[in-house]
Amino acid sequence: MSLIIRRASVKDLKAITDIYNEAILTTDATFDTEPKTIAEQKVWFSDHGKKNPILVAVMDGTIYGWASLSKWSTRCAYTDTAEISVYVKQEHRSRGIGKRLMKEIIDKGEKVGLHTVISRITGGNTVSIHLHEKLGFQHIGVMKEVGKKFDRTLDVCMMQKIYHPGQ
Repeated sequence: MSLIIRRASVKDLKAITDIYNEAILTTDATFDTEPKTIAEQKVWFSDHGKKNPILVAVMDGTIYGWASLSKWSTRCAYTDTAEISVYVKQEHRSRGIGKRLMKEIIDKGEKVGLHTVISRITGGNTVSIHLHEKLGFQHIGVMKEVGKKFDRTLDVCMMQKIYHPGQ
């Protein structure tokens, strides 16, 4: 059976939360350090409206990854800017699922009228940086030593994709 990318529903929250918690506990891809509860994730999910979709990657009824475009800021001037997040189950990484999710969520962002998508990538994550470059993101800076996880002080690489209608 083939991989299907579809809009997430509240019924998907357990799988989304499990995948995210795995990343929290085992990677520095997120700077969250404590696992999330379903109740916390319900609040996160409800904050994603028309301009901020959440997608899941499903095969044989199992969710293997998810992607979202979250509000960059609650300030009104940022309404057309979102932050991208993509997470894939550990045992299914490096199989193209993340790339498919990224392509789909980027397309959705353009269709809902976003102007720009921001990505914060942990310094040294060359795989993620390269994937962002392939999908049209530009480097916009590095925030030095802004996070600490697993007893390491970490930089964050900032990348941005601006939608250019008609191109």
